[in-house]
Amino acid sequence: MNRTTLSLIAAGTALAAVTGFAALTTPDASGANTAKAAAELPVERTSLVCPAPSTSDLAETTYTSFTPVTKGAESDGKAELRSAAQESADTAGGKGKKTDDASKTGKSDKPVLEAKEPGTPVTGDASGADSPALIGTADGKFAPGWTVQETTEVAAGTGRGLQGVNCTAPDTEFWFPGASTAPDRTDYVHLTNPDDSAAVVDIELYGKDGAIESTAGEGITVQPHSGEPILLSTLTSEKQDNVTVHVSVRSGRLGASVQALDDKLGGDWLAASADPAGSLVLPGIPKDATSVRLVAFTPGDADADLKVRLASPSGPITPAGNETLHVKAGMTSAVDLGDVMRGETGSLVLTPTDKSVPVVAALRVVRGKGAKQETAFIPASRAVGTRATAVDNRAKGTTLSVTAPFRTAQVKVTASAGSEGGTAASKTYTIKSGTTQDVEMPAPSGLKGTYALTVESVSGGPVYASRTLVATTEGLSGFTVQTLPHDRGTVAVPEADEDLSVLQK
Repeated sequence: MNRTTLSLIAAGTALAAVTGFAALTTPDASGANTAKAAAELPVERTSLVCPAPSTSDLAETTYTSFTPVTKGAESDGKAELRSAAQESADTAGGKGKKTDDASKTGKSDKPVLEAKEPGTPVTGDASGADSPALIGTADGKFAPGWTVQETTEVAAGTGRGLQGVNCTAPDTEFWFPGASTAPDRTDYVHLTNPDDSAAVVDIELYGKDGAIESTAGEGITVQPHSGEPILLSTLTSEKQDNVTVHVSVRSGRLGASVQALDDKLGGDWLAASADPAGSLVLPGIPKDATSVRLVAFTPGDADADLKVRLASPSGPITPAGNETLHVKAGMTSAVDLGDVMRGETGSLVLTPTDKSVPVVAALRVVRGKGAKQETAFIPASRAVGTRATAVDNRAKGTTLSVTAPFRTAQVKVTASAGSEGGTAASKTYTIKSGTTQDVEMPAPSGLKGTYALTVESVSGGPVYASRTLVATTEGLSGFTVQTLPHDRGTVAVPEADEDLSVLQK
């Protein structure tokens, strides 16, 4: 047997070992291969990172972890959140070193939060300004669809109100339209590195006239197992109301979120927009919004012209005076839609007027009046897809909005058992084409604590969803909005047959 044949056999053996799914079969007489459809299998491991929640001594933070029950998942596993400092100690000194350090400092090496069973949320609390960034991993039965939210109530000061953010999967690129370097805003880009090696990051800012000159955002190093908040005003001296932030990772990977804090309008987390696309959906604008601002950016070399439509409960509506939006290449565009909701929930749908040009977008939403105004952000979102989840829902103050912007769709909504007791409940809804509905949620019977809401696509066109959470702190009604993108709880694994005829040549 010659060297070429041996190499081919070795390559085929290695491929089968790596995939774990290739079936060794003998070709039939005709030499044809029978293609098999890819199988959708539950993921076996998930990583999430949570940014440090606040610099306020008045901050009260709740972490909520939840994994929906997934058919075909493994029978065992675990999911836990640890502080970045704990992870760093693990890596630096090994298990024995970490134990010694813990005994010297008096700090526990236990997880900050540890899941118990899929289908039931677990919660943990933190207070004050010293809460660190968290790094989370889930494997086995806890990995598919694992969702973690960080919710912080701040009673007073810059950014007071309710701030919420989904802990994110590490990635290499993020777009944040809707940030600001205005004098009344204090915006941070939080970068969290979950890995054993340092990550090198570039942060670029784009304003109304294009790229904002800055060298301080180039080549930022984020150490292993650590979180790094970067104040935008340290990257540039320019003061602009509407800025798009681009986080690009040169080496490694990390999680990124923008914390946008306003002196007068409260504050919230700005999650990354969906990847640049010709059409975007920004779901679930609260019906009592008093001000809505759309911020958009196109990263390419071509201008984008977009139709602006509002998917209301009764059907598509064109905002008067804002029928279209022109976005110049490389420049941030913003338009104030004002009191566009008029007492009805809705979702903003952006589609190309002619040529499709990729864009990113987000909404700044304000509720309340005068000194009681509060802010939240709604980025363009991926569709729910097979399944998506929102956690930290409460008996009062929770609204789930679902939109079917292009075709009528059916969705199944499941309210999980409560974190402290209760029985799960499910209900199926029909969302008509071009509409947004605040669905009447099937609250868990005997609810104690908080619960998760899982949305599953049943039939019809794509659906998009968001959850609005309202809570009153010191007499101020704060709110936060989280979108429900596809949880990526399953992965397509192709089944392949080896063709041994190549070895006969």
